[in-house]
Amino acid sequence: MKALRILVVVSLLVLSCQSSKQQVVDYNDFAYLEFDIEQLQEGYVNQNYTVAEVVQAYLERIDQIDHNGPELNSVIITNPDALAIAAELDALDTAQRGPLFGVPVLLKDNIDTADKMPTTAGSRALMNSYPLNDSYIATKLREAGAVILGKANLSEWANFRGEHSSSGWSGIVGQTKNPYVLTRNPCGSSSGSGVAVSANLTVLAIGTETNGSIVCPSNNNGIVGIKPTVGLLSRSGIIPISFTQDTPGPMARTLKDATIALGAMVGIDASDSKTLESKDHFLTDYTPFLKEDGLKGKRIGWYKASFGDFDKVDEVTSKAIELMKSKGAEIIEIESIAPRGTGSHSFQVMLHEYKDGLNDYFASLGDNAPIKSLEELIAFNEKDSIELKFFNQAYLKMALATEGMNSKTYEDHLKALKEGSQDQGIDRVMDELHLDAIIAPTGGPAWNTDWLNGDNYHIGSSSSAAWAGYPNITIPMGAIHGLPLGMSFFGRAWSEPQLIEIAYGFEQHSKERIVPTFRANDSE
Repeated sequence: MKALRILVVVSLLVLSCQSSKQQVVDYNDFAYLEFDIEQLQEGYVNQNYTVAEVVQAYLERIDQIDHNGPELNSVIITNPDALAIAAELDALDTAQRGPLFGVPVLLKDNIDTADKMPTTAGSRALMNSYPLNDSYIATKLREAGAVILGKANLSEWANFRGEHSSSGWSGIVGQTKNPYVLTRNPCGSSSGSGVAVSANLTVLAIGTETNGSIVCPSNNNGIVGIKPTVGLLSRSGIIPISFTQDTPGPMARTLKDATIALGAMVGIDASDSKTLESKDHFLTDYTPFLKEDGLKGKRIGWYKASFGDFDKVDEVTSKAIELMKSKGAEIIEIESIAPRGTGSHSFQVMLHEYKDGLNDYFASLGDNAPIKSLEELIAFNEKDSIELKFFNQAYLKMALATEGMNSKTYEDHLKALKEGSQDQGIDRVMDELHLDAIIAPTGGPAWNTDWLNGDNYHIGSSSSAAWAGYPNITIPMGAIHGLPLGMSFFGRAWSEPQLIEIAYGFEQHSKERIVPTFRANDSE
């Protein structure tokens, strides 16, 4: 009898193990895994599939992975009209197809669309806020033939609401998870955009950045991000923080895809005066600058402020530097860029511009706006049971206390910011050293998400370009224990062509993009 009981127990254990194995799901068993724009559109030309079939597949993957399975929480809402839009595109003649024909795109949910999707900034205060018009960026994407799949989650109010916040958390859907290790943070504020691209829930996403909000989630999620010169892409119809520093930008798995998207979105918009400065600077096609030998003969400044802070990041960075040298780049070390105090001026500019920008945005929503002023927003949060559960709204209150953009205090900070970040910052360094670009590690590996203590950044390099309003491109450069790291390439205003050339030269020889496998924790 004892032997029989042992045999029964062993048999049950074997059946249990077999059952567990059968339940294992390969979340990367996807027909369009790692597809780029060129590959996708070749399939359309060859009639291997239709736009409707592709869109349906991505919608099913969002449901499988984002709303179920690993539950990434990167997508707030999918577009109820996505399949209808796809069918309309399928009916077009080949000659009518734009540069983003049939390409699925997710928009960060601070970018307006005048359709059946609200624009929320992740806030419960705007859960039922339906803009009256498309943002300029949404219009350009539709004209280029893209299919807007839905809205991506974000750090609420683009991570400028309160102190000790967790990147990727919003009151609407909660915490976005990193697709490499689910307990780790995706960074923000374009968290959902970065995660969705990395997890192959979309081909492209559009994020926004004031300081780090495109490049940091691109770093943590192992993708490419382009933060353009402020004014290259319109901000009209985007919930603002800073008139001086805000910009949308493309996020993709390859620089080529991000470059195609960049060219499709440029243009002068009468509703955004910053875009007037882009006249004679923007191009509708940046792909001619995708050169494999883009590093050859370039003088590149290596900004070493964070070197020595994290030895494993130093190792990956040093390897990337040696690769650039081997491909013909000359590397010049830089210890500092902007003078001390520049960051403080930036913060004050952001607060003053935030107050006026938010009030103007609420006014644009018309009579049916759920929130009509910054004061109303603060009052809503104080009464809500979820919004202030984990962190405060100190920045909203600080913005309310400013005199806005018509004050001398604001003008003084703005002048000091421009002098420190541009004249005495990036422009000075590049002039003195005759540089073509500046590089630095974009950030460290993703940290563990912590709702009580907030983000735990190791290093970051976004500020110099963000304060100046200058372009910044991040490219995957390696990994630490399976967590990706990026290299940033930044430089002067309107230097996107040169930065693309240099960054592409690096990308094509490093090829460090890693497909995430949704590990539950670090021990897997």
